[in-house]
This record gives sequence, C-alpha cells and structure tokens, in this order.
Amino acid sequence: MSSSSDLSRRDLLRVLPIAATLVAASCRRAPYRASDFARPARSFVGLYDAPNYDADFADIIGRALHDLGLDARGKSVLLKPNLVEFSPGSAINTHPRVVGGAATAFLRAGAREVIVGEAPGHRRDIEYLLGSSGLGDELKSLGVPFVDLNHDDVRVAPLRSQFTTMTDLALPVTLLQADIIVSMPKLKTHHWAALTASMKNLFGVVPGAIYGWPKNILHLHGIQNSILDLVATIRPHLSIVDAVVAMEGDGPIMGSPRATGFVMMGVDPVAVDATCARLIGFDPARIGYIAQAAAFLGNMDVSRIDHRGEQPGRYQTRFEVLDQFKGLQLTSGG
Repeated sequence: MSSSSDLSRRDLLRVLPIAATLVAASCRRAPYRASDFARPARSFVGLYDAPNYDADFADIIGRALHDLGLDARGKSVLLKPNLVEFSPGSAINTHPRVVGGAATAFLRAGAREVIVGEAPGHRRDIEYLLGSSGLGDELKSLGVPFVDLNHDDVRVAPLRSQFTTMTDLALPVTLLQADIIVSMPKLKTHHWAALTASMKNLFGVVPGAIYGWPKNILHLHGIQNSILDLVATIRPHLSIVDAVVAMEGDGPIMGSPRATGFVMMGVDPVAVDATCARLIGFDPARIGYIAQAAAFLGNMDVSRIDHRGEQPGRYQTRFEVLDQFKGLQLTSGG
C-alpha cells in the first residue's frame, strides 16, 4: 500500500470518533415531545395586596380562585408549601397564615378535602419543623392533615420530559392521587438557581427516604434540568406565592427578609415565575429553566401575560443578589 493510502487511513481513524459523536448527537432523543404539551395562548397572573401577615388570606385567595376560574368543587387538593428549615426571624418558609388561608379558601370553594404535604430537604425532623414554624398549630386549628412526603408511600411515575435523562421517579402517592396540586413557595433568591418560586418549589415533593437529603439525585442530574422534568411531569394546577415578606441575597436559607407586600397566584407556573423574576429585578429570559420552560410549558413573555388584581408596577423592586447572578438582572430601563 502506498504512503498516500496510509495517510488516508490515518485520517480516517482520526475522523471516525468525531463522526460517531456527531451521529450520536443527531440521534439523541429530544428532552420532550412537543405534541405532549399545549402551551396556553395567554396566561393570567393575579397580584393581591397583603402588606403583612395579618391580612385575610382566606378572602384574598378565595377572590383569586374566582378571578382565575379554578373550580375546586368535589376535588382533593394538595397544598405544597416551602418548609425546608427554621430560623427565628427569617423568611425561609411559606408563612403558616398563607397556608391556612389557602386551605380555608379551598374548603369554602367546595373542595372535598385539603391536605398539606412537604418533603423537607434539610431538616429530617418534621415534628420540629411543624412545631417551630407554627404550621402545625395552624393546620390543627383548621382540622387539615399534614403528610410528610419524605416518608409517604410512593409509586414510580414516568417523567414527561427527560432533561435529566432519567425516565421515571418514585413520587408520593398523596401527590399522585390529588385532583388539584398547588405549589405554595416563599419568594426567594437561590444560590444555585437564582430564583426559587413555583417551579423550584417542586423539589419538595421528591422523597428523601428514597433519594436522600437534600434530594441528591436531583443535584446529581442538575438543578435546572430537574426543575424542568418535575414541572413537566407534575404540572401543578395552581401557584400561590408568599411574597408578603420575601428573601433576598444568599437565599434560599441564608438570605435576608425583604418586605414586598403581595401574594401572587396563577395557573401557569412559567408565567408566575417569570413575573416573580421581573418584580425582583431579574430578566426571566436569562434564567435558564424559566426560558426553557417557556418553550413548551407556559408563557414568559410579558405580552402573553394578563394581570388580575393589582398591577405589577406597584411592587416592582430590585433585590440584592449574589455576584454570580448580577448578570441576570434587568437593566435600569428593564
């Protein structure tokens, strides 16, 4: 064989791995099938004034349910607050009065039952969290049960998208059996995801008894990827954001309280999170999981979001954020 033939063979051997990579990339399955999802043409987001926790949250949330047209009659409702840790004087958790107000509003609206459930990712002692946060007393006064989703019975559920490349997760039966799933986050900055609101709050349904603390499998596969797979699969029917007192800075635990004075509600979690982002000074298009979710799950563009209640400008502010997230903030003309 001539030297020119030998050179061609060497070239071929050098190119083969590159070609194999390109073929694999072209054959790799997309993370979701567009036909499985129907993004709404428009989304409604309600902003309701609540200057402090003495507000009548049952009335506020009841009015919002009417505004948003959510029918709870005869339905089983699961409220999923943020109950991750406790520190006196902090703004870590969804306030008990907001959770209690939501439970009362749904019962008044004809819900068959209301259950509150959470799978804390830090504290394993749920009795300590319920007692120290005051949520336990609030629910007891209303006769509303609490389920520790970390230790609930589970059923393996297929994931409707595969941003993480996982095909399924074991999820709590209480979650899977609910007719209406309500994400009830505390509005906070987040030291890995930039923002924690309706979609990030779904980390708290993944059972730690199976996947570890703090939800090790989700961190292993990427936080933003995990957010997308969870929201695509669970598809919460409603979001109620506690932004009466939010958290800025080094959230979701070490940040500082920031009075913001409102409750936000909506049936499109993408629109809710995008609106939350704008109100605290972020550009949602620069937050990866919000921008990706807007491609197939919901609406991020302000031109596709209609507001109920108060207008967003009333609550517009600019949160303190960690240095790595300053590039995600809106410009002064925002």
